[in-house]
Amino acid sequence: MGMRRNDVDREWPFLVAAYAFVITMCGTTLPTPLYSLYQREFGFSSLMVTVIFAVYAMGVIAALLLFGHVSDFIGRRPVLLAALVLSAASAVCFLLADGLPQLFTGRVLSGLSAGLATGAATVTVIELAPPHRRRGATLLATAANLGGLGLGPLLAGVLAQYAPAPLRLVFVVDLALVAVAAAGVLALPETVRTRHRPPLRPQRMRVPREMRSTFTAAAMAGFAGFATLGLFTSVSPTFLSEVEGERDHAVAGAVVFSVFAASIAGQTLGRRLGPGWSLPGGCAVLVAGMAAIAASLATASLALLVLGAVVAGAGQGLSFHAAVRVVTGSSPADRRAEVTSALFVLMYLAISIPVIGVGALSVAVGLRPAGLVFTGCVALLAAATLLRLRLRLRPAGPPDG
Repeated sequence: MGMRRNDVDREWPFLVAAYAFVITMCGTTLPTPLYSLYQREFGFSSLMVTVIFAVYAMGVIAALLLFGHVSDFIGRRPVLLAALVLSAASAVCFLLADGLPQLFTGRVLSGLSAGLATGAATVTVIELAPPHRRRGATLLATAANLGGLGLGPLLAGVLAQYAPAPLRLVFVVDLALVAVAAAGVLALPETVRTRHRPPLRPQRMRVPREMRSTFTAAAMAGFAGFATLGLFTSVSPTFLSEVEGERDHAVAGAVVFSVFAASIAGQTLGRRLGPGWSLPGGCAVLVAGMAAIAASLATASLALLVLGAVVAGAGQGLSFHAAVRVVTGSSPADRRAEVTSALFVLMYLAISIPVIGVGALSVAVGLRPAGLVFTGCVALLAAATLLRLRLRLRPAGPPDG
């Protein structure tokens, strides 16, 4: 009996840290299925939707550059609590929104929250894992990250479709979930034993010369995959309503959720296959996903869009998991955090810059042609990465775990 109690004592901090990570990331994607409602309410274009979305990515990048390592100096709990406070402040901005200024402020706060949480929460989940969970802790941290991003649109879409006050209620629910997470984080044991004053300067973002070729291939694959996530978390609900004729907010949220669920599945598979297979394999699957999404836009088929979302999400998960493993495995030990941060900064640029291009192009030529151009560009980048990898890497054996 005592042994069971011991297991529970070791298990709950690990699960609480994962829950806090899920809720923080969930808050960042809650507005996704609501953008069409905001467009009607405040009268702005699809381009403005992508700009509002991109402001979030800028917040993430700023937090990664300025505060990416702060938890190593001041402890994990203070940084997680700061991320949750910023998440709550973002929810309040959306709750009280009566125009674009609150939406922009909410997105910046949301991005800062995600940037703080990404590193600190990942490390906390891994550090608090009990011995029998240690091997799968990194995968759980990644699943909490992407699972939270996927749950946000699903929760907001269902509440917007079937509950009252579609632009308000979801943020009240989010504030309650954040309060529970904050109470849990306050009770967590601190894993950083020695505290120091953090350096007040941006992180360096240099890649060692000897691994630049490896880094470039990983970054190209990651860029293509994250550009796809950016498209689905910004303008896919607008595509659904304007191109596919589907105006159900719950359906919009479910489509976005399916991309992230497929990404988690892809990463789980990638863990078994190893980078030698899953980096080129992910690129090939991503090309297939782009083909299905392009076909769905050309034929206004919801079924093809869902298929494309699932296939592209799986390809993104495969290639992203492999990219992180290749980069961390190739980096010198004393430069690993710096190089990995550089990779994540590029991934968040991928989430923002291409979707602004889609928004600008949609104003000029319409949403359907803009979407077709986007899918073509992502497919070309993924195919070019695949070609580069096939010329450089030859998978030499069975999966490496």
